[in-house]
Amino acid sequence: MPARTIRHPAVAGRFYPARPDVLARDLDEYLRADGVSSNKIENALGCVVPHAGYMYSGGVAGAVYRRLPARGSYIILGPNHFGIGAPLAIMSAGSWLTPLGEVPIDAAGAQAIRHACRLLMEDAGAHAEEHSLEVQLPFLQREVKSFRFVPIAVGISGYAALEALGHGIAEALKSLAPRPLIVASSDMNHYEPDSITRVKDRMAIDRILELDPKGLYEVIRREDISMCGYGPAIAMLTAAKELGAGHAELVKYATSADASGDRSAVVGYAGIIVS
Repeated sequence: MPARTIRHPAVAGRFYPARPDVLARDLDEYLRADGVSSNKIENALGCVVPHAGYMYSGGVAGAVYRRLPARGSYIILGPNHFGIGAPLAIMSAGSWLTPLGEVPIDAAGAQAIRHACRLLMEDAGAHAEEHSLEVQLPFLQREVKSFRFVPIAVGISGYAALEALGHGIAEALKSLAPRPLIVASSDMNHYEPDSITRVKDRMAIDRILELDPKGLYEVIRREDISMCGYGPAIAMLTAAKELGAGHAELVKYATSADASGDRSAVVGYAGIIVS
């Protein structure tokens, strides 16, 4: 068993507030925004949620988290933006610290997933500076309070490996009760005009809504859609389908232009729940 490690925040004060009181206030605003349903999707198996700075994507993330049922454990998959460490990197022990406190790693869940997917390697270094998983934790801390999680950084792009990861997660989750929920952290198309990004994002979103991981992979390649977390999304969709998913819902969509007003070069954000 790896030695216990506390992973300290890498982007507090940049992507989200470092002061606990300000962070809690902002989270409450994102989680309780008017105009978005608060009905829980009790049979949710997974989701896609963005990971940009909260001022840009917090409203989309909050709309997803307010509708997820509380679970004792979450599998959080995020892209490895920096290419540091193992191609598929997991942490199996320790905890992650945010301004709202520590979140323990689900050691039993991590061990089960590592056993089911031999491509995963123990590598805390791959997670040290990566923001895509970190920014999810405060939402869960505010909404769920007490939970554990399994962090997985995805730095591979081949479909076969992503599919194998998804099958491994599904196999592991079949043996875990209660079953963890799978969070795929991803922003959508990057740094093109708002009008182009919305068209490209819709093509990717439609594949997710059709529960079509191979179709998602193909449309991203064919249409040059710069969705940074397509790997986590493909793994989540593969696992969710194996676990019986039959429906996906687009909860909320936005681009950075909705916050900044600059429509010349935007990033898209989609919040989707798979059940």
